[in-house]
Amino acid sequence: MLRTQSPVRALTVADRDGALEVCARDAAANVFVAARILEGALATQPGSLLGYAEGEELTSLCWAAANLVPVEADEHAVVAFAAKVRRWRRQCSSLFGPADAVHGLWQELGGHWGPARAVRAHQPMLAVTDSPVDCGVTPDPAVRRARLDEVDLVVPAAAAMFTDEIGYPPYWGSDTAYRQSIAALISRGHTFVRVEDGEVVFKADVGSVALGVAQVQGVWLKPSWRGQGYAEPAMAAVVDIIEREVAPMVTLYVNDFNAPARATYKRVGFTEVGSFATILL
Repeated sequence: MLRTQSPVRALTVADRDGALEVCARDAAANVFVAARILEGALATQPGSLLGYAEGEELTSLCWAAANLVPVEADEHAVVAFAAKVRRWRRQCSSLFGPADAVHGLWQELGGHWGPARAVRAHQPMLAVTDSPVDCGVTPDPAVRRARLDEVDLVVPAAAAMFTDEIGYPPYWGSDTAYRQSIAALISRGHTFVRVEDGEVVFKADVGSVALGVAQVQGVWLKPSWRGQGYAEPAMAAVVDIIEREVAPMVTLYVNDFNAPARATYKRVGFTEVGSFATILL
């Protein structure tokens, strides 16, 4: 029987530049995967990045590790990626990325991997197009980068945000691995906090930086501080620091049903530039 070669293959360090070129077609949407490439994942996590080629040209990517994240994947690439990873259910905890590709992947994989714990079908992808100051919001001067000696202060806030968003705690029993992940963000200068009376009351992280884009994640405000006008100045401060010191474009994505967060982001200059989706497994 004649077998045709799959258009999907695991990428290696030799594919780094070509993979980054694919990501650069929409740097805002593809910053997560671009950041993993720049961090050296092609060498340290072999097999974690799949490429789809039309002839000799690399046209699409798919990060396939703890998360499944498509990059510039049309319907043909989606079908090919799904066929490649169909047996990998135990490795993945979620699918996320541009909505059309994520929904296409889940249509192919859902019958094998389902049911999903949750489907966030439309998560507006936002980017700062107007500065917070131009929008009339003054950055909160109390918001700053977290210090490495504040890991123990940041962990409870980070865990509360994760639990609120995902629906279960980020760790069971020992928090050692989780603390290490928090410390890594802090050590890179990618965690921003407001601390009052020895407690973090506001937190936000930069999860990925690549190609001139910084993607914000993990935004959290202490419940007793909500609805009192603290969120907008705090986010304005985060945007200000990132634009000056990290990357010129600041992005994030948010659940469409989270009306308070969407209003806050709009107030500090974010506008919708795309649509993401997340499937939680």
